[in-house]
Amino acid sequence: MAETVRAERLGFDPTVPNDARIFDYYMGGKDNFAADRKAARHMLDVAPELPLMCREGRRLLSRVVRYLIGAGVRQFIDLGCGLPTMGNVHEVAQAAAPGSRVVYVDNDPVVVRHSQALLEQNDDTVVIEADLRDTRAVLGHPRVEALIDPDLPVAVLLHFTLILVPDDDEAARVVAEYRDAVAPGSYVAIAHSVCDPKPEASAKLAAIYRDTGVVDGPRRGQVRSKAEVESFFDGLRVVDPGIVYIPWWRPDPGESLPGPETVWSVGGVGRVER
Repeated sequence: MAETVRAERLGFDPTVPNDARIFDYYMGGKDNFAADRKAARHMLDVAPELPLMCREGRRLLSRVVRYLIGAGVRQFIDLGCGLPTMGNVHEVAQAAAPGSRVVYVDNDPVVVRHSQALLEQNDDTVVIEADLRDTRAVLGHPRVEALIDPDLPVAVLLHFTLILVPDDDEAARVVAEYRDAVAPGSYVAIAHSVCDPKPEASAKLAAIYRDTGVVDGPRRGQVRSKAEVESFFDGLRVVDPGIVYIPWWRPDPGESLPGPETVWSVGGVGRVER
């Protein structure tokens, strides 16, 4: 009953699993519902390494943001940010470069309300509720326009969110529109699970995503391959070490480097040059 009341207050259907809340469950959080936990446990039966993949994804995000700060970026747009957890973009960026500006975008009211409550005292960070696929709505949002200077470089972060855009043409369009909208010297960072190391398991997960309603759109029979993810970087200059399995992207000294069989996700960063 408490879960239903909370869901009605926030204005969404708690019976439909949500990727951000499933991630929260894997990370040991409490901001998830019965449907999220049921879907998550179903996925764990197929791929018990998923919590490790989530942790490695957060470690990658921290390394990417620190790299971008070192490259001179002071503006970030995190598309599909997910629920607040340790190592959020603003925490990493503003610790390294105070005054860095961060926009969080998500279409889940739970994510947006939690984030807004946590960040209401942070003048350099805003949270908006929007669909990342609607680039005009995101970039033209009044709070985004008030915070982000379009004439300065910005980092667009698509951190495990394109998997929720199952149509390949639409996913490519989304990346291209953000790429073309930002100033030269900007960056696009993408992380994405891939099917290459475990095609059978990833196909089963893709089926769970679409059958439970986590993914809204045309049916897709398989998680994308590494080559398909690489195609999203067309028109960008990919920085070293390229598009690699995420533990191998600029690891910190002493970090463990699990292999693709346990962390079957790739990531990379591309620079906008025109």
